[in-house]
Amino acid sequence: MKNLLKKINETVKEMWAGMFLWGLVCQVLPVWFIEDRMGYSLGLWIGVALAGAAAYHMWWALDKGLDDEGTAQGYIRKQGLIRYGVIVVVFGVLMLTDVADPIAAFLGIMGLKAGAYLQPFLHNRFHHGEIEAKKEVKL
Repeated sequence: MKNLLKKINETVKEMWAGMFLWGLVCQVLPVWFIEDRMGYSLGLWIGVALAGAAAYHMWWALDKGLDDEGTAQGYIRKQGLIRYGVIVVVFGVLMLTDVADPIAAFLGIMGLKAGAYLQPFLHNRFHHGEIEAKKEVKL
């Protein structure tokens, strides 16, 4: 597991942090106004986990697909369809079984967007010390 985390692109890790922050905000703010708190929370975190898996799968598919230029477009398209298929199946299961709130799961999967928007901000926060050290070296 440690080797896998070393291999993963820094951007994916920063997106995961943004998704987790999104999940926390979506957990803390509206949970007080919802009757089925357990169903909401479970759905939300299923969606956040699904968003994290989708971000990893996107990185993995692009990394692997761009190794072979000739078939990259088809390979990446196929992997995108697989990714969306898994998301549809999970949402279908949530809607049919009533185990968790599918609306909350959708809110969680939107963490993929939130993570993408928060990534530049988090990148600056995580690497602020490195930037300051480089500035001092140049002086």
